[in-house]
Amino acid sequence: MSRRTLSIALLGLLLALTAACTNKKSVNPLAGIGSKQPDKVLFDKAMDAMRHNRFDVARLTLQTLINTYPDSEYIARAKLAVGDSWYAEGGAAALAQAEQEYSDFEIFFPNMPEAAEAQLKIANIHYQQMEKADRDYTHAKRAEDEYRKVILQYPDSKVVPEAKRKLMEVQEVLADREFGIGRFYYLRESYPASIARLKSLLEKYPLYSRADEAAWLLGQDYEGQMARLRSTPTCDAKGLPRGCASEAAKAKYLEQFTKHAAEAYDKIVTRYPMMDRADDARKRLTALHQPVPRPTKAAVLQNKREIASRGETTMMGRVSGIIKKGPDVARATQVGEPNLVEPTPVDARSIVTQETMGAVGAGEKTVGATVINQPGGNDLPPAADSTTNSQAPFGQPAAGTTPPLANDANELKPTASADSNELTPTNGDQPLPPPTQVNEIQPGESSSSAAKNNDDSTPASDADLSSSKKKKKGLKKIIPF
Repeated sequence: MSRRTLSIALLGLLLALTAACTNKKSVNPLAGIGSKQPDKVLFDKAMDAMRHNRFDVARLTLQTLINTYPDSEYIARAKLAVGDSWYAEGGAAALAQAEQEYSDFEIFFPNMPEAAEAQLKIANIHYQQMEKADRDYTHAKRAEDEYRKVILQYPDSKVVPEAKRKLMEVQEVLADREFGIGRFYYLRESYPASIARLKSLLEKYPLYSRADEAAWLLGQDYEGQMARLRSTPTCDAKGLPRGCASEAAKAKYLEQFTKHAAEAYDKIVTRYPMMDRADDARKRLTALHQPVPRPTKAAVLQNKREIASRGETTMMGRVSGIIKKGPDVARATQVGEPNLVEPTPVDARSIVTQETMGAVGAGEKTVGATVINQPGGNDLPPAADSTTNSQAPFGQPAAGTTPPLANDANELKPTASADSNELTPTNGDQPLPPPTQVNEIQPGESSSSAAKNNDDSTPASDADLSSSKKKKKGLKKIIPF
């Protein structure tokens, strides 16, 4: 009998100790999974509501936690969860509210690791609302600014790689927009406006998937000005500054245009040697009697890595892109460092002014740098109708305007009849000697010094530059919007 009584007593004592441990309050609520503290209960209830998409219930519960327990260890997580609830709910109004909540979180908790995540989500909000390159670019520009803020303000955060990847995709869209506008002005023969857009593009977005096309069009802009200058007795035609009526001044202008065109083609050969326009750029440099540079092995390797990291849009992606609001970012590179600095945009008037100042010789006066019939500098292409906000597609005349005649005197004619990539000398020009090759071993030079260490700074060989990709020929290969 006593043994049975003792067993019952021990069992009761064990049950009492178990109950006491179960009801004990956790010291650290973040670590106490089974904590019964009221703030922990409210937080768990809000998280359960969010998992079941009851976002209004979750926000009400979190706000109760914030107001009732201002000193709780869950305050920071609760404030961040309020923004997450708006973010998960979606919609323009909800995303705007989520952005405000994340901004408040950064203000109140700037030193917490979650502050970088809050800033990343602000950038993602605008990333999700981006439109195609030829549409409104407000959200794309905001996304670029917010991703830059993540990288610059939180350089040691674990979210920086994701921010860089998204930033390169956003910059691909913005660069595509700049390229479309530059091409639009080129087709309208507004060369200074096209030059301003394309130069800004190449400075801001060197990782653009069609950077070689942009540099090619830039060179063609300058060659178009050269052709127009040769065919015009005076410099009063559209796109040309006044004050170059004399042959000496005209020669100065031609020298300036040739120099700028060669710089554009040089950029293709040295920075984008494995892209489609590299061979065309070499031909144009030869035709302009300019030195043909040879890229370094480092430039070849870098360009190869950029090309290999880009994706291709599938057939299903092209079909869905017709109805999808957002842009296609498959061509964005996944390697390299995105541009974190916003350079000063190039203005079309400054282009004309620089060319005028550089071309006018000693003792000559600049009459002016007026550009006739030129669309406004860096403005968007003109609207089709002044009563609407619609704009003409890139590369097409605006509705209601008179299309150019087939025999328009200002139309840019091919420089040669046989090969579009070869420039025929004008009357009176004498054949010039073949251009010198830059970075090649000259006769009498020691081969050991040229091949020293064989590092990435050495010139690339022909085998390095060989590619099986088909080269695009002519402007007809430029992909329209």
